[in-house]
Amino acid sequence: MISALLSRVISLGLGTLYPAYASYKAVRTKDVKEYVKWMMYWIVFALFTSLETFTDFFFSWFPFYYEIKIVLLIWLLSPATKGSSLLYRKFVHPTLVRREQKIDDLITAAQTRSFDTAMELGKKGARYISGMVMEGALRAPGMMAEIVNQGSGQMGL
Repeated sequence: MISALLSRVISLGLGTLYPAYASYKAVRTKDVKEYVKWMMYWIVFALFTSLETFTDFFFSWFPFYYEIKIVLLIWLLSPATKGSSLLYRKFVHPTLVRREQKIDDLITAAQTRSFDTAMELGKKGARYISGMVMEGALRAPGMMAEIVNQGSGQMGL
């Protein structure tokens, strides 16, 4: 059995670094077939990584769990099995097509809410800072008088 750390290093190399370089080569050579292949891989890999976050938490105790993840990653990458293309065409693409409008609406709503929240936080921050500046400006004359009085009291010694 391999450790979680070793599994992560292998997953990083197999699942991310190699496909990133292969994607670069596909873009650089303008090979559309390779480009589409790697786009399907990245979509499936993103779902795999998202799912992995939860499965790691619940199933990491399962014997050979990390080995199974590595074998699955090899299956996704292998040109012989075309695992990522198969998963994409049979499951991911049909699901995304069915739910595309709902997903787009959720993304638009989240973007709008995040912009509104950022603007509200910006306004609150500006009000807080201007309040601090005004409070400092109002207290400054009294503080200066106190400093002058303390200084003149020390001169008389």
